[in-house]
Amino acid sequence: MLLSSTLAAAALAIVAQDQVVLRAAPRDSAQQQTMLSQGDSLEVRGEKMDFLQVYDHRRERSGYVRASQVRQTTLSASEAPELLAVARFVRDTPGTEAMGIAFVAAYLKAAPATAIDAEPFDILGTLADRLARRASGASKAQEALLSTQVDTARHYGIGFIDIERDGRVRLCYEGEAFRRVLALSKQDVQRAHAALAITRSDCIDPTLLPSKRQAVDQWRAEVLDRVDISKLPEYLKNRMHARRASVWASLAFHEAKQSTATVDGIATNTAAQRALDALASVNKAELSEDDQSAYAEAAIRTGAVRWGAQTGMRPVGRLTLRAAAGENGQTCLSVATTPATASAQPLRCTYGVVWPQSLSVNPAGNIAALAVQPLDGWREMWVLRRNEAGWTVDVLPPSGNAPDLGYVEFAGWVPGGTQMLVAREVRQDGRMRRSFETVRLDSLLTDKKAEEPSSLSTFYRWQDAQWKKLTVSLR
Repeated sequence: MLLSSTLAAAALAIVAQDQVVLRAAPRDSAQQQTMLSQGDSLEVRGEKMDFLQVYDHRRERSGYVRASQVRQTTLSASEAPELLAVARFVRDTPGTEAMGIAFVAAYLKAAPATAIDAEPFDILGTLADRLARRASGASKAQEALLSTQVDTARHYGIGFIDIERDGRVRLCYEGEAFRRVLALSKQDVQRAHAALAITRSDCIDPTLLPSKRQAVDQWRAEVLDRVDISKLPEYLKNRMHARRASVWASLAFHEAKQSTATVDGIATNTAAQRALDALASVNKAELSEDDQSAYAEAAIRTGAVRWGAQTGMRPVGRLTLRAAAGENGQTCLSVATTPATASAQPLRCTYGVVWPQSLSVNPAGNIAALAVQPLDGWREMWVLRRNEAGWTVDVLPPSGNAPDLGYVEFAGWVPGGTQMLVAREVRQDGRMRRSFETVRLDSLLTDKKAEEPSSLSTFYRWQDAQWKKLTVSLR
């Protein structure tokens, strides 16, 4: 991590307020040179009345500021504990991030190398991460002020990255301080907080190529696995389990795209089982309100790949499903009532992951449901229907909006041959929604739905036993 050359000064003044005026002379009526913000570091060159004569290396301006608006330090080793104490105080004070970063930088300059442990980097990472979050959610009135504080933080070598997602730009801290915490700290709680901070999915560039995204997810999994969670508080264990579930679910999708190892024709997927195990390890009795959203996201991601943990085909009667490699990484499907009548002409091709173990056929043998996952965290259901002309395919997505997070899955056949049961989980407009539905087979439109299976008599009565056993939607 780089530190400002300003900190090489013999005497330093750290601006403790926003909108501090640097004036040309030591009086309030003097000409304004520039406007300073909290966290700015100034070289002290003299004192006159209650003003300090300073030089701003960042803007290359000299002038005077009131002594009461700054905090002075000589950057001596004897002052290091005091500097760290101030950083500790502002760590959990929203709105003082830039000043806290300045005090941490001053401490790292003043303290002997042998005295520096993981704590200042933990404080630095916490402040930088909170500043990035505040800047991302800033109102119009706050944008200018927070932008100035971000620029001040960048002056100390703090790295931020811009992530564009869904037409909005999000500012994220790049995480260098947290990486140092993982390298230096022996405290499990400290290491867990650092690991959670640098493995967030919302700070991953959505434009990454699949191979690079897989490498990032593999690194995230390794970071999380290096943290011993056995002695963590229960709420923190839950956060680690939920994050591991999300990461391993993403790896399961990558693994399914590339896997060649099979058991009875079904690709093996160890990552999917790890995602399921991590999700099942969450203690829901100790799940805080703040963690509900992260837990729901982990459940959706895991639900999208949960078929990867199943290596056996469910009984499908006389229906035969064949998957063959198509052009440019496609998977092409063909269906027949018997192996002998299977057509060489594919019914449909997809670039997504086909989960053949999910195939379910209605009692009449003329309608089937199949799970197909085109994107990480987004799984659709293909409904295959046989008519006089042959087999056709209709796609039922988790929602009608643009793909975000979600899955839709078969949950049972309703006697009569006109309806089937469907379970959905989806993130829409930042909110997690879960529903259990009866869907018309002729149009794939929802007939009735409820938030719980017990609230929908048809669903409660005819839900598929295997679905009930394996789904994560009933968590």
